[in-house]
Amino acid sequence: MKILAINGSPRKNKNTATLLNKALEGAKLHGAETKLIHLYDYNYKGCVSCFGCKVKNGKSYGRCSFSDDLTPVLEKAKKADAIILGSPIYLQGVTGVMKSFLERLIFPYLKYDKNHSSIFGKKIPTGFIYTMNVTNEQMKKFRYKENLRFMEEDMKRIFGTFESLAVNDTYQFDDYSKYIATAFDEKKKARVRREQFPIDCQKAFDMGVRFATND
Repeated sequence: MKILAINGSPRKNKNTATLLNKALEGAKLHGAETKLIHLYDYNYKGCVSCFGCKVKNGKSYGRCSFSDDLTPVLEKAKKADAIILGSPIYLQGVTGVMKSFLERLIFPYLKYDKNHSSIFGKKIPTGFIYTMNVTNEQMKKFRYKENLRFMEEDMKRIFGTFESLAVNDTYQFDDYSKYIATAFDEKKKARVRREQFPIDCQKAFDMGVRFATND
């Protein structure tokens, strides 16, 4: 089994990447072949609306016809048996590079029929790990889940299954004294980091286990 993780954060060793690595650790423990890709390493665009993926009997039907750094990543996603995405939340949504990746990943498999059915060809587990500065209560208050709902529904429609893990109140800076960040209680942030983040890491690990064992 091949499990692909996609990091939509510009940081390779902070919250999002840590959680994705935990998920892959769980998957690897059960025999999965794993790969972590950092999107910020690649130079690419979002969908350019060429519709090459929709041309009847076209050579690019069902796949993105635009060629750039993302092309080999999309090929890896096509061959994966499970995909785990990860992104911090910027302005109540995923990062720009993740949004562009999702446009290129999802749209070619979305058939323009009445049911908007999938032409991916198989069902695989997919998941998303969100990291965010806001608390769980603030996430609900500001309706973050509603903002993400359409993307999540598209993932489920195309790939068959989808689950998400929201990790809240993340520790953002190594030293809060260097920044103007009076909106946050550093001591509370540190406590959440000590007490809650290990629990969230275990949840990510468990996701990897489920994906590797189809449980």
